[in-house]
Amino acid sequence: MSDLWEKAADDRQSRCAIAHYLADVQDETVAELAWDLRALEYAEDENWLPSLHVNLADDYRRLGDTAKAEEHLEAARTRLRLLADDAYGELMRSAVEHVAQALAERSTRRLETSPGG
Repeated sequence: MSDLWEKAADDRQSRCAIAHYLADVQDETVAELAWDLRALEYAEDENWLPSLHVNLADDYRRLGDTAKAEEHLEAARTRLRLLADDAYGELMRSAVEHVAQALAERSTRRLETSPGG
């Protein structure tokens, strides 16, 4: 994957997509958070933002940082309007609700499915 990362050095959207994917395959939440933050740094297409923010909210929730989790959950919610009323949009709306519920329960366990799908 590092080869892919280097080849995409001049392509912000590719770097965003690669980092977003790499976050989902990490075993440790701290590593997942690092890749999710990197994905957000490279995001140029606003349609990525709901997914990136819900993933960050989930990372921070699992790390016990409630304030940052709530901040990113709110950012995800406000950007849901960017998404169409289709299967992907519904997936993101559902992810926001699952993370919100886990946060309200003060759970730090990994959700059975990744918030982004």
